[in-house]
Amino acid sequence: MARRADRPGALSLSIIGAGRLGSALALALSAKGFEIRAIVSRRISHARRAARLLEADTEALSLAQLSHLKPSIKPSSLIFITTPDDAIEATAARLAASLGWSGGVALHASGALSSEVLRALREKGFQTGSMHPLISVSDARAGAESLSRAHFCIEGEPRAVSLARRLVRALGGRSFSIRTKDKALYHAAAVMTSGHTVALFDLATELLDHCGLSKERARAALLPLLASTLENLSRHAPARALTGTYARADLSTVNKHLAALHNAQTGEALQAYALLGLRSVELARENGADPATLRQIVEILQKTMKSKKC
Repeated sequence: MARRADRPGALSLSIIGAGRLGSALALALSAKGFEIRAIVSRRISHARRAARLLEADTEALSLAQLSHLKPSIKPSSLIFITTPDDAIEATAARLAASLGWSGGVALHASGALSSEVLRALREKGFQTGSMHPLISVSDARAGAESLSRAHFCIEGEPRAVSLARRLVRALGGRSFSIRTKDKALYHAAAVMTSGHTVALFDLATELLDHCGLSKERARAALLPLLASTLENLSRHAPARALTGTYARADLSTVNKHLAALHNAQTGEALQAYALLGLRSVELARENGADPATLRQIVEILQKTMKSKKC
């Protein structure tokens, strides 16, 4: 791995937050030759654990030692806050009060929050922004590898955005920018793609449990189906990737599904089926399915949505 001494002019940064994402970013950026000067965590033991992952001289600090960043970081360097969302604003305020210098760049990695949450550092003279990777990070090492395949959402002030793009390029990822006011809407899309897919998958395994399969067997059976769907989406637009009952405008099968879900007394699954079915109808219409049959399906699904038993 490239060391700071071998990379004159390489960017140095400190990471505030030693959780899975912060540790993954530290690993990935260090491997690309960036100098991780310090890792800071509320608990010094967590900071030390993250620092030990790096083959570099990285200082481990607790939040109470934020003022120690002053002698080890140049004003041109970057502070990257990777704490939980509800701690970012307070962390920024604490940094602004503790640091004896200004004029650097501060980023955070929240998907839901915009750069506005770093206003205390902006008032201190920092350029502020956010850089959120559209991946799921379950552990530091796997997460560090996944960052090279991620798309990053970037927003904020010009210098912060420029520096964030530089980091993404170095990691091997791709970036796009949005308006600051749209950050929560962007994150809702991310949650629907990842978290809600997991929730939907859990509902599906529950339905197979009603059919007599164990949840472990149901999960094993459904995962290849989900993987093939993702493969279709990687090759085609959603309308073209849609297969099965709705793609064929199969009214009879939709009726059978609704009856089975009603009889199984799975209200959440019935409601989810009807709601997502309405969207599937739109995709099927775009792909040329029979309009008259699709209208009948819409009527049935809307009636199901309005039913108190749904």
